[in-house]
Amino acid sequence: MTPKTLIYYLSEHPTIVNFRWSHTQSWGSTWSFLFTSILTYLLSSVILHLLLHHRRRPLPLGPFPALHSLSMSLISLTIFTGTLLSAAAEIRDTRWSWRRTNTTPFQWFLCFPLGTRPSGRVFFWSYIFYLTRFLHTLRTFFAVLRRKNLSFFRLFNHSILIIMSFLWLEFSQSFQIMGILLTTGVYSIVYGYRFWTAIGLRSACFPFVINCQMVLLGCNVVCHVGVGRRKSMASEDVGGKAKVVVPVTKETDRIGCGEVVDKDI
Repeated sequence: MTPKTLIYYLSEHPTIVNFRWSHTQSWGSTWSFLFTSILTYLLSSVILHLLLHHRRRPLPLGPFPALHSLSMSLISLTIFTGTLLSAAAEIRDTRWSWRRTNTTPFQWFLCFPLGTRPSGRVFFWSYIFYLTRFLHTLRTFFAVLRRKNLSFFRLFNHSILIIMSFLWLEFSQSFQIMGILLTTGVYSIVYGYRFWTAIGLRSACFPFVINCQMVLLGCNVVCHVGVGRRKSMASEDVGGKAKVVVPVTKETDRIGCGEVVDKDI
């Protein structure tokens, strides 16, 4: 596959360009689906844990955990590449409209302009990222079947990731481009490493996954501070004249810079 073909299928395909987050057209886009799916995930995990409570030996899972890790690694890499190419294409196509607000590509990358709607290339990959959060929850069931402890943190972490990615789409939250790139970049490495060890190859001599978690958390904190500073600016000087910027409130935050939830793997 040539680079031109890759760019077309990851950022210029009509399905990607014409995507629109809609409660009637996008699967899993309603609030009822969100809460029902999370409740089902929590109840299923707890019930399965209780059913296997008296079983001491883990159930054989065969190649499924390894295949899951390989699939998640490849999917994460695809989302990372698609998001990066789509962001570049959106900057190329829409930067002419930023002149009146003196917005730079880096500022757009971190903070969407007010009025941004959940449609187009970037939000297509944000939607795919949202759907893959449900695939991510399969690790919980693998852990239960292997007779590992069902921790509250695991259930909370997976649930909050689903909610967060839903809110990114529902309210056109800023920072999601950076959040998706950071998360999928780390996930592609972590799941690749898990596949590597699952097929019996040598593991690292240090806590590889935990270190990746710390890198992801640190990057999120740094980017969060950068977005927070941009949100806190009430005015800026343009050519020696004060230009008033509308402060971010609950109403404007719906389509402008939003809060970031630090996430873990």
